[in-house]
Amino acid sequence: MKLREFTVREFKSIWDSGPIKVDDLATCLVGKTALLTALYRTNPIIPEDGVFDLTYDYPKREVEDYRFAVENGERSEAVVVDCLYELEAEDSAAVADAFGAKVLKSSTFRRETYYGEKNSKFVLSVDDLAAIKHLARNSGFTNDLQASLESTNNWEDFAKLLDEAEANEAVNRSKALVSKVTESGLAHYVFHSLLRPRAPKFLYFDEYYQMTGQDNLNALVEREDSNQLKESDRPFIGLVNLARLDLRELVNTQNTTELKNKLEGAGNHLTRRIVSYWSQNKHIQMKFDVREGKPQDPEEMRSGLNVWGEIYDSVHWAHTPLGSRSRGFIWFFSFLAWYEDVKRQKQNVILLLDEPGLSLHGRAQGDLLNYFDKELAQHQLIYSTHSPFMIDPRKFERVRIVQDLGIDSNKELPKNRDGTKVLANVFDATDDSLFPLQGALGYDIHQTLFVGPNTLVVEGPSDLLYLRAVSGELEREGRVGLSDEWTLTPVGGSGKVPTFVALLAPQRGMKVATLLDIQDSDAGVIADLYKKKLLAKKNVMTYAEFVGPDEADIEDLFDRDFYVSLVNEEFRREVAKPIEAGLLNDQVPRTLRALEQYIADNPFKSGRFGHYRPARYFVERLDVMWPRVSEETKGRFEAVFRRANALLKSLR
Repeated sequence: MKLREFTVREFKSIWDSGPIKVDDLATCLVGKTALLTALYRTNPIIPEDGVFDLTYDYPKREVEDYRFAVENGERSEAVVVDCLYELEAEDSAAVADAFGAKVLKSSTFRRETYYGEKNSKFVLSVDDLAAIKHLARNSGFTNDLQASLESTNNWEDFAKLLDEAEANEAVNRSKALVSKVTESGLAHYVFHSLLRPRAPKFLYFDEYYQMTGQDNLNALVEREDSNQLKESDRPFIGLVNLARLDLRELVNTQNTTELKNKLEGAGNHLTRRIVSYWSQNKHIQMKFDVREGKPQDPEEMRSGLNVWGEIYDSVHWAHTPLGSRSRGFIWFFSFLAWYEDVKRQKQNVILLLDEPGLSLHGRAQGDLLNYFDKELAQHQLIYSTHSPFMIDPRKFERVRIVQDLGIDSNKELPKNRDGTKVLANVFDATDDSLFPLQGALGYDIHQTLFVGPNTLVVEGPSDLLYLRAVSGELEREGRVGLSDEWTLTPVGGSGKVPTFVALLAPQRGMKVATLLDIQDSDAGVIADLYKKKLLAKKNVMTYAEFVGPDEADIEDLFDRDFYVSLVNEEFRREVAKPIEAGLLNDQVPRTLRALEQYIADNPFKSGRFGHYRPARYFVERLDVMWPRVSEETKGRFEAVFRRANALLKSLR
């Protein structure tokens, strides 16, 4: 069966997304990812994930009002996700085999999911009389019994006639079936016994699931046996399975040659799979090593048997641990491992990918799209992105624009217009909703789709998210926000700024300025922007101008306590314990640098720190975050906006 449409309501930043049409092959959501999270929980491949928690998931500003209204009978429970599925020929045939070709009144059904555990219901239209007539025409019945059964118009009379009939195999089978039908009704039986087992599970993949590339086999087997797998375990187990290895056999292998042969065969098999879709380097080989733990190995790997995944570069004759490769490579490798294992098991899944290829450059994202089309075609795929390179320009019909008008509005909007909405037609979207499609990840000028006559160059997607979100909130409060005449253009790091500016600034009618992070290593690059006359000095702004020290990032516009709390909330599953702002080195002026030093001494349980995720968390939970933002922070952002707006006037 296929998912044809889904709607998300009253979940996180979403009041009512509107119906979201789903393509047969791939659907691309340009914008927020809460939609995928909601959809995943309706039928997750990991059953424990299938719950909506009212306390954490309902829009924060009205959760208690909702709870009170439901408890007092003033409103019905919210349908968090409403899914419309269409049956395929094999699904309809499974029902027809049991109850006849006319039992289903429609080839579609709906499944509604609510807050709470195992709280869902289905809407399926069936014809009881058609089913009765089909069951009556059983060749194992006598002619008289067939005639009597066919004349009934309800299941109770049908069951009574079967009870009175002379028992034979056909009668006994029919009695057992009819007994199940009469327990909860025909629709209930058809859905739960015939259709639900055929419904695809949702496989959700984001950076939480990226593997480390190494593990203690004994501990991994124990976690698997006790059903306590970590998220990063799943792609790693998929990798081991894909390599045609068996965890328990590896632990118990007694023959060195046999073990070596298995590992070499596994590496060769994986190398063929990877290189097919990794055009950046065709000279890599996957290698496995299994050996006893050593005293200086990572703490959890000092005893028992360890497995290490490595990448061998045949050009540079160098081995590097899988976990030390680029984040983009690890993402691709982790997903490939888990998905290929799911495919090997012939599991029926719909793939939900949150920001796939976020850390890959444009060419590598093209490889990923190619992989999607060639390898994932047997499954429906829904993915979110902010990158223009994750959109096939030949298939714009797959694109759905996700926008939140409330973020850009100066006043609170009515619920029918507020919150996340999804648009199938890109031409209906606002400029701000379209912009992340072109610029959120940032690339060189020849890869950038959207620039404006007044271009304010920033380093990355985090800057864009913070600046747009804070500007909108300040304007709601009647304060100064960033002028709409500025087009914010992330370029992917300070090193790309000179090239971008050199190509863009000379264009007729183009006015360019920068607003950049600055540290000692960047000072020369930034100074060259005006020393080499690429830009006037007044056009080169850095965050240090508004914070005080010589070094500053956009994160330093926030109070350090607030930003650390933001990191703790976004990385709550990764941190061993919440980070205390007071434990950061106060001699380090940049909050990000101080955090990186702290995390180096106090590593995450899993994953790694990245400053994009706190920015996304801040924007997606702006209704909760904004009341916690201090007046000092608002003042710093307002000073940035005043300076930028004044510069805009001087450029005219």
